[in-house]
Amino acid sequence: MTDSGESSWREALLTYRKPEVLALVFLGFSAGLPYLLVFSTLTAWLRDESVSRSAIGFFAWVGMIYSVKVIWAPIVDNLKLPRLHAVFGRRRSWMLLAQFGIVAALLGMSWAGPERLALLSLLAVMVAFSSATQDFAIDAYRIEASAVVHQAALSAGYILGYRVALLVSGAGALYAAEYFGWATSYQLMAVLGCVGVLTTLIIRRPARELEDQNQPLTAPETSIKRQRLKFSQLFIEPISDFFGRNGRFALFLLTFIAVYRLSDITMGIMANPFYLDMGYTKIEIANIAKGLGFGLSLLGSFLGGLFVVRFGLLKTLLLGAILVAATNLTFAGLALLGPDLLLLAIVIGLDNLSGGIAATSFIAYLSSLTDTRYTATQYALFSSLMTLPGKFTSGFSGLVVDGFGYSYFFIGTACLGLPAVMMVLILIRRQLRGH
Repeated sequence: MTDSGESSWREALLTYRKPEVLALVFLGFSAGLPYLLVFSTLTAWLRDESVSRSAIGFFAWVGMIYSVKVIWAPIVDNLKLPRLHAVFGRRRSWMLLAQFGIVAALLGMSWAGPERLALLSLLAVMVAFSSATQDFAIDAYRIEASAVVHQAALSAGYILGYRVALLVSGAGALYAAEYFGWATSYQLMAVLGCVGVLTTLIIRRPARELEDQNQPLTAPETSIKRQRLKFSQLFIEPISDFFGRNGRFALFLLTFIAVYRLSDITMGIMANPFYLDMGYTKIEIANIAKGLGFGLSLLGSFLGGLFVVRFGLLKTLLLGAILVAATNLTFAGLALLGPDLLLLAIVIGLDNLSGGIAATSFIAYLSSLTDTRYTATQYALFSSLMTLPGKFTSGFSGLVVDGFGYSYFFIGTACLGLPAVMMVLILIRRQLRGH
């Protein structure tokens, strides 16, 4: 350490060699693996097996589980699992329960297949519920595993693992399905889910959890009072604080949060069925939509951060909203022109680039709305509101495609982006007036 208390570059780099950081890479992989397997990869499987687009659209509602996971967060945070808790502790016991649920449900999905659509949907719900539960446990483990100074490195390890998992469950699953079939592909994904199980068995209990375990037990009445206080701190105080700071304008802000990503989330569920219906192979989709798209999404995220610094947050939000709506129109054009790999690469590239800019700037905006006393809870509520309307409306996307065709569907999703554009303009005008 230097005299000022800052770490040297060498000490900072050595942080990434800590066992906790390495563990978060593998836990991030475990967290990211299930997401696409109940979203875009699943829709590709369903459409490849000739499931109707209307039915595929309703599978978008499985993703709503991620949007409402804050509801059972206090249970994961406080409930001790019988027997498992004594052996593994609070965080690792919940992680193991969720990871076994993911692996079992993925194996069940490989057995059920589109031929047993009702069972497949229930198993997809089980994957999503277990995955959302695992997210809580891993986040809690990350926070308790090391000091604040190391949290950025832990987060970086987690994000790296998560991104790799998205590639594996996206492009990797499509490659496996092309060469071995969809059932085998999901079985391979289930085997990869064991990465999280093995990591959880190897890692140690967080030091903070061990300290809490050694604290003396409180009386039942005191415990009840503490739970009531915790509920108030978790839900009531953060909400009342937000309305107290923003007054009636809080309703406008909440509406803006709900509609900003409505356009791209609604469109997303039909992307893979669209590619397959256009005649592209699973390998082509994997190479372009997952490979090229992944890289340009990262570039878009980088540019989003750069634009926020250079031009300001609200102007970047406006740019992102306009670009997302405009790129949905390019999908409509692609639907009319017919299959062309170069055009597909251009359209997907623009879509992921604009999505990265919009998502990065919007995350920054949501963060700016939080109070430092309630950052985690307010951000969790905002992020849930951000995705829930889009997940709900995307459930009807298949009905729209079956009724009017892909081109009109994409034009419709572009129109869903117009309220976000108008509301950002209102925010800019309000800022110029000094509010």
